[in-house]
Amino acid sequence: MAYFWFKSFHLIGIVVWFAGLFYLVRLFVYHAEAEDKPEPARSILKEQYQLMEKRLYGIITTPGMVVTVTMAIALLITEPSLLKDIWLHLKLGLVALLVAYHFYCGWIMRQLATNKIMFTSQQFRGLNEVPTVLLLMIVLLAVFKNNLPVNTTIAVVGCFVLGMIIFFQLYALHRQRNTQQVVS
Repeated sequence: MAYFWFKSFHLIGIVVWFAGLFYLVRLFVYHAEAEDKPEPARSILKEQYQLMEKRLYGIITTPGMVVTVTMAIALLITEPSLLKDIWLHLKLGLVALLVAYHFYCGWIMRQLATNKIMFTSQQFRGLNEVPTVLLLMIVLLAVFKNNLPVNTTIAVVGCFVLGMIIFFQLYALHRQRNTQQVVS
């Protein structure tokens, strides 16, 4: 019975963690775009985004990560035989990348707080898709386990990434046209 409790809270933690990661980098997009605003709007917006980023990271995103990882460890303690499966090792590797991404976002947040913006809003939009790709691969591994069709998975993930790139390019073009129309 403990296994199902741990699994339930593991899934809840994942939802919270990803919601936080998705929104955090979206705030980075807005933070970067605030640089283009005239004063006093720029200062007001940047101060508000810093506060929102800090609260989101500390109150939602990081606790979501802690619950996810803690419950995963509890699951492995209750079912240690899972450690023999290759799919789980691959999944844990992807989760390690996700944890690194989480802390990288924390580093970016601290850089933005000191007015060091290293990415454009468009680059932040691209960065926001990293957890999406990791989520896709993690879920596929968790569902298919050792029966994951590798070639199909590579094709699906590749098409997904290509689709995102095309979408971002079209969106950037759309925004550029709208900006030019407003200026005209």
